[in-house]
Amino acid sequence: MRIRRPLPLIALATTAVAGSLLLSGCGGVSSAAGKDGGRLNVVASFYPMEYLTRQIGGEHVEVTDLTAPGVEPHDLELTAKQVAAVERADAVVYLKGLQPTVDKAVTQSHVKHAVDATAVSPLVDHHLDEGGEDEGDGTEAHDGEHGHEHDGPAGDPHIWLDPTRYAAVARAVGAELAEVDPSNAADYRRNTDDLVARLTTLDQEFKDGLANTGTRTFVTSHAAFGYLADHYGLEQVAINGVDPEAEPTPSRMAAIQRAAKENGVTTVFFEALVSPKLAETVAADLGLKTAVLDPLEGIKEPDRDDYFSVMRQNLANLRAALGAR
Repeated sequence: MRIRRPLPLIALATTAVAGSLLLSGCGGVSSAAGKDGGRLNVVASFYPMEYLTRQIGGEHVEVTDLTAPGVEPHDLELTAKQVAAVERADAVVYLKGLQPTVDKAVTQSHVKHAVDATAVSPLVDHHLDEGGEDEGDGTEAHDGEHGHEHDGPAGDPHIWLDPTRYAAVARAVGAELAEVDPSNAADYRRNTDDLVARLTTLDQEFKDGLANTGTRTFVTSHAAFGYLADHYGLEQVAINGVDPEAEPTPSRMAAIQRAAKENGVTTVFFEALVSPKLAETVAADLGLKTAVLDPLEGIKEPDRDDYFSVMRQNLANLRAALGAR
């Protein structure tokens, strides 16, 4: 996971002005300020925010996703037209701290209606300590009783991998859309309720599917699954912390090998948008298999897959790796 340096404030201001001039000629961004053909013009920072906005907004919203399908969201560099799109939006849905250039664009634009997912679901640290172990005690960390809560952007951003946290963000988005567009508030409330109900069902599927397993420990290429592990009583052993492409230290490799042997681990997971080479190397060294555990930061084929289909595939892959019965 590579965190890009944010654009300087002056650069953002300059690109925003340029984007305002260029916007009418750029595809994929509404050329009209405010509503687009009677629909709200909403900008979402990356796939998890875009998906729930579309599900809740339905026919009443036109959503611009700043991160193209298949693109690693941490690598996002905003273009002039994207900065201008943020400026002109009726609402913005984003996750503060994940994409610094988006944070700066939102601040610079002074957009009136913005939903920051971290304000709804505060972040928790899921990182490696000096001894090579993943922090966390395998319990839920929704209200600050476990883990390390933050008011700001520090912490693990992958809150959408816990369906209950994702549902909390969905409720905030629904409420914000209803405030921006009160004439369609009933539709936003109904769509929010429908989405939350689907997430509640998904949550129960994970609880049932992971209730009886041969091991509770899984190895993954980087620490993206802390919230999922916390919520379902699993232990995440990550090869790396926030950066899935960094080389693990010898002490980290020793810790992974020890955890794999002690807990009957069979599989090393890698993710869809990052090279599997590191996971494959570690798996080969340990005599283990590899499989995909997708952090859902983006969807390569949105016409075929969505949040729910990928999460259910994650569940199937976890069940196989953990020896679910």
